[in-house]
Amino acid sequence: MIEPFRVAVDDAVLDDLRRRLEATRFPDAIPAMGWEYGTPIDEIRELTEYWRDGYDWRAQESRFNQLDQFVTEVDGQRIHFVHVRAAQPDALPILLVHGWPGSIVEFLDVIPRLTADGFHVVAPSLPGYGFSEAPREPGWDIARVARAFVALMAKLGYDRYGAQGGDWGAQITTRMAIVDSEHCIGLHLNMPIAGPPPGDAPLTDDEQADLGVMARFQREDAAYAQVQGAHPQTLGIALDDSPAGLLAWIAQRFRDWSDCDGVLERSFTRDQLLTNVMLYWVTRSFTSSARLYWETMHSGVLREPLAHVDVPTGIARFPKEEILRFPRSWVEQRYHVTRWTEMPRGGHFAAMEEPDLFADDLRAFFDTVR
Repeated sequence: MIEPFRVAVDDAVLDDLRRRLEATRFPDAIPAMGWEYGTPIDEIRELTEYWRDGYDWRAQESRFNQLDQFVTEVDGQRIHFVHVRAAQPDALPILLVHGWPGSIVEFLDVIPRLTADGFHVVAPSLPGYGFSEAPREPGWDIARVARAFVALMAKLGYDRYGAQGGDWGAQITTRMAIVDSEHCIGLHLNMPIAGPPPGDAPLTDDEQADLGVMARFQREDAAYAQVQGAHPQTLGIALDDSPAGLLAWIAQRFRDWSDCDGVLERSFTRDQLLTNVMLYWVTRSFTSSARLYWETMHSGVLREPLAHVDVPTGIARFPKEEILRFPRSWVEQRYHVTRWTEMPRGGHFAAMEEPDLFADDLRAFFDTVR
């Protein structure tokens, strides 16, 4: 059964949030320090004060409720998803899959563009994220999520669809394109997954630089993934209790991974950032979202060799996507790449940072396969 869904957060939840924000204890900080030690106290204090006194959740809730939303059970799990149909009855269904620390908030600005361009848009919340139910049993790694989303598209009656993903969404949609190539007719990624090809093929200077970018990220910025992959429950006790702590943990990722030149509000408004954080706070889903790291790191799925992706694949390379930045030659031996776009600007949260560039490239690619 597919049931309509509306966002309706109890006043008591919002009242409790305000009390917690008012009672926030900020730690000490060395004067005039920037981001060297992590999220600056002055910046997070300013964001916290705006969250408490200026941010309007009810306006954002109303924006969500202007979209068609549903919940349904797949593999024993209640999945929340946005499903907005284009006016054209023969529009191509497109599945948009987010990652961590994102949410369907990433797609709010691109959904109207895509439906106007002739796409039926399906944007699910990952299991344990936002308004999707937290898994009640172990085993929900990215491979199981991929199978669940294949089942979701079939349940919606779509026998031809495209898929798009970044972050965990790239891992999930890549697996969907492999296991459901009969129905998934095209794949668009802004963070493709690859590995070195057989042999010792030489790399260009640009490709060597790509590997250097990834190495720097693993050396300096990947500790969050190790913590969430090892001790999600421990971290969750802190971040489920402190909204300022949750904001700081997520805001640093948005600052570090976006093309904002170190200034958050060059890529995101405060309302965008806080609405994304709110989806974790009001649903108390930080811990269940972080468990996806534990499940995936412990299931062995990341060590399994991926089959070749045979469906046509479009790659949108944004300049500040640095988490995984595999050389083009590696990506092309993993996927059937039919379109490669070097974007002029943008980072990890591509749809949110650059909705026009993102939607235009998505349309241009899927126009070649629909």
